[in-house]
Amino acid sequence: MVNPRTGAGAQVASGDQLGDGLHLLHFTGALYCRAELSAPWGVEFPDLDGYMTLPVVLSGRCVLEVGDDRYPLEAGSAALITRGTPHRLLSTADAPATPLFEIPVEQLSDTYEHMRFGGGGERAQIAYAAMRVDAPLTARLIAELPDVIRVDAWDDGEAGIFGAVLRLLAREAEAIEPGGEAVMTRLADVLVIQVLRRWLRSADATTGWLAALRDPQIGRVIGRMHAHPDDEWTLVKLARVASMSRSAFAERFTTLVGESPMRYLAGWRLEQARSQLTRTDDPIAAISTRVGYTSEAAFSRAFKRHHGVTPGSVRQTGTPARPLTPLRAGP
Repeated sequence: MVNPRTGAGAQVASGDQLGDGLHLLHFTGALYCRAELSAPWGVEFPDLDGYMTLPVVLSGRCVLEVGDDRYPLEAGSAALITRGTPHRLLSTADAPATPLFEIPVEQLSDTYEHMRFGGGGERAQIAYAAMRVDAPLTARLIAELPDVIRVDAWDDGEAGIFGAVLRLLAREAEAIEPGGEAVMTRLADVLVIQVLRRWLRSADATTGWLAALRDPQIGRVIGRMHAHPDDEWTLVKLARVASMSRSAFAERFTTLVGESPMRYLAGWRLEQARSQLTRTDDPIAAISTRVGYTSEAAFSRAFKRHHGVTPGSVRQTGTPARPLTPLRAGP
């Protein structure tokens, strides 16, 4: 696999509270592999720290092995590996596995490769996307996700959408056109959101950030905070978005999320600011305004209290548009 050379943060907008809350999810690059495999076959993936990976079985079947856990995947199944954990995809549970970087591929573009591999038996087709995560912005979400989220089947409507996005992703990956890498990050983003939405609806969480997302009123507020950090938010205004009294809103938010609404908002603003300082060359004053501070001095003081360093030192040591090296040369 080869990383994209540039990346753009991806955000998702949606009318429901889960989609609104998932504004927290950002990717800074995506790559895509289509594999034609014939049994016996096995591919061993290394630790891909900082990535989410998404294998989707287009036809045939396989076994996903993560540590001591094994997950059978049939055609139409998908699995989201949330932390880049080492894993293996196998034709059968006892099939030998070859390290990913030892398998030759046809490199179709910087972000798309085609793999043909195996012993000539029963065939399987697998699409595999790897998305580099913007860690500061996504840390809260990833911390509450399991290592693997498996989707066993899609209903007709979801399957159609999922398949259409996969086809678009393959087309963008294969074509070398301006803006193609940014389009790929957004398409990969949509695939991940489809998986997360489905999982979140059935996840057994009563407290924590994910439970807050599922709450119609608190989830709506979190989404609004993320989408508009520069608004002059007060507890009264946030409670109004939730259609709750101020005291009831503050109590429910704190119970679900584990911190008060205004503390959560301050942390979100400052995490977003740090990401922008490392990913862009925008002036510090512009960033401070964009995340809701009317005074650059007040922003700098709050930033240092939260992160332990000044915005200027982050800008000096940060690496805007961090260059990407070929993944096959080693993660």
